[in-house]
Parts: sequence; structure tokens; C-alpha cells
Amino acid sequence: MNIGPFTLPNTLFVAPMAGVTDRPFRQLCKALGAGYAVSEMVTSRRDLWHTLKTSRRANHEGEVGPIAVQIAGTDAPMMAEAAAYNIDRGAQIIDINMGCPAKKVCNKWAGSALMQDEVLAIQIVVAVVAACAPHKVPVTLKMRTGWCQSEKNAVVLARAAEAAGVQMITVHGRTREQGYGGHAEYDTIAAVKAALRIPVVANGDITSPEKARDVLAYTKADAVMVGRAAQGRPWIFREMAHFLTTGTHLAPPLVAEVKRLLLDHLVDHYTLYGEFTGVRTARKHIGWYVKTLPGGELFRARMNALEDSQAQLSAVADFFDELGSVMDRMPSATPDTNQELENECMELSE
Repeated sequence: MNIGPFTLPNTLFVAPMAGVTDRPFRQLCKALGAGYAVSEMVTSRRDLWHTLKTSRRANHEGEVGPIAVQIAGTDAPMMAEAAAYNIDRGAQIIDINMGCPAKKVCNKWAGSALMQDEVLAIQIVVAVVAACAPHKVPVTLKMRTGWCQSEKNAVVLARAAEAAGVQMITVHGRTREQGYGGHAEYDTIAAVKAALRIPVVANGDITSPEKARDVLAYTKADAVMVGRAAQGRPWIFREMAHFLTTGTHLAPPLVAEVKRLLLDHLVDHYTLYGEFTGVRTARKHIGWYVKTLPGGELFRARMNALEDSQAQLSAVADFFDELGSVMDRMPSATPDTNQELENECMELSE
């Protein structure tokens, strides 16, 4: 599969998740089998570009390409300027956010709120494509099925975006009204795929290798995008790749491997965020890793009281050493685990 000049190694993508899909997480997922990853969204507001939060989100040091940056906003000229700003800082693909359902984003008419104003939405697409064209940087778009159940306009917007020059569209199979609740539906994604010539990516509730296979078959999508199911389980991408290729399941990772992956992830995380912020923002990642493991909840409570990186690293190492003494491999994901992932709502980081 290609996005503009870039040939991707596979069709398993990491979703852009605010407060989650930072450079260390993207690098980890790519190392574990993801063919493509999009950054957490970067604001189009110029006055916020030099804040520490935005500078971290725009950090791509050492990242394996193609480097895809998602931008969010409501003003076409500002979005075009944001695209150029991120291209100057290494972005090789620009993704437009029309899918975020968070209230603090939609209240400003950004994210999925743009789907209520089709004229403005396409003005933004046209402006961003025009800003990227001189640099030969492809533009992609992430959207939902619509604003609400009675207003599903993904097909209309997708056709207009394709005509304006967008080169790939991702559709999350929920409306903005649903947020992350209920279940994703794939009929709208299938309709978008049938209506377009450019690649279409299916997103929403893709929590297992079997689900990836079934969604690809049902929607005829070109790829699938995985979000919450990769939190604490980034090896899901190699499990999916193995299953889609062979039809058989890859053995769960050894506990010792997960310990190494998490410790390396934490060190990279501290490097990006620094000691104080790094320790605190790492807690959610550690919590996701241990959530379903024996003793995980008790460990999480103790770990959340630690306030320096060395203590956090030592506690994680000790926990997995103890776990490894009683079990060789990580448990496989269960239907209950998948249901928890489907029901857990993502919150944007403050």
C-alpha cells in the first residue's frame, strides 16, 4: 500500500491518540510490527507552537519514516500554515483531524465537529492540500461516520476530500455523538470504500487478529487502524501481521521480553518528557501493561505513589521478575479484556 511516494511495509496502522501516540510509543509500535503511525494531533494555533506540549508532539528525532503528523483546527489559512510549519520540522505526511470527539475540541468546532459544516471542512482540505503540494507532501484525512446517527455524511465528505486531493481516508466506525461508547459499525466504512479510488482505512474496535481479518473482509478496506487495543499491548501488530499472513496465532510474548520492552519504552519516555513529567505520564502506560496481570491492580496503586524514574524502573523490573517466576508467557487477550478496551473512553491529556 502506498501513501503518495511512500510504500508501507504492511497495512496495520497505529491510531493518533492524544496523550498516547507520542514519539516513544510510535517507535515501539513500529518496532513491533505496525506499518504506519500518525502523531497525536498538533494544534493549528500559531501562539501555541512554541509551548513545551506542542514541541514534544512535533518531536520526530530518530523516528522511522514516513513521519505523519496530524493537525487540528477550524480556520483554513491557519491549518495551511500549520501544515507548512510541521513540514519544515520533518513531517512527510499531513493528516487532517476530523475525527476527535472530545468536548474540549468539538466545542471549538474542531475535530469531528467539522463534519457538521461540510463547506468549511472542504475549505480546510483544499487549503492544506495546496500548502503541501509544493513540498510533494501527501495529505490524508481521519473522520467519523458523521456527527450523529441521523447525520452520517462520511461518504459525501470523503468524495469531496478525494476530489480536493486527499490521498487516503481513515474512518472511525462511530459518530461523534457516540464518542467511544457502544460498538463501531462498519457498513459506513464499506460504503466509503466503495465510493472512492484512494485507499480507505477502517478504524474502531479492532482488538484482535480475528477482528482485523473480519473487518478487512467486510469493508474491503485497504488497511486497519488500531488504537486503544495497542495500549499496554503494542505487540498486537506483530500478532495481527502473523495471523493475517499465516492464519495461525503467534505465541504471546515471554514475560522477560515484555519487561525489556517496557523498560526501554520508559527510558525513551523520560528522555522526551524529563524527570518530573515523564514519571507522571508514564504511569498510564505502566497501568495498561499490568491491568490484566496477576497482582496488577495492587502494583499499579503502589507504582502511582513513586515520584522518581529510578524507583519507577526498579519497581517495574521487580514486578515482571516476580511474574516471570510463576509464568513464562504473557496471557493472551480474552473477550473480557477486549470488551473492557471497547468500553474504556480515551481522555485527552491536559
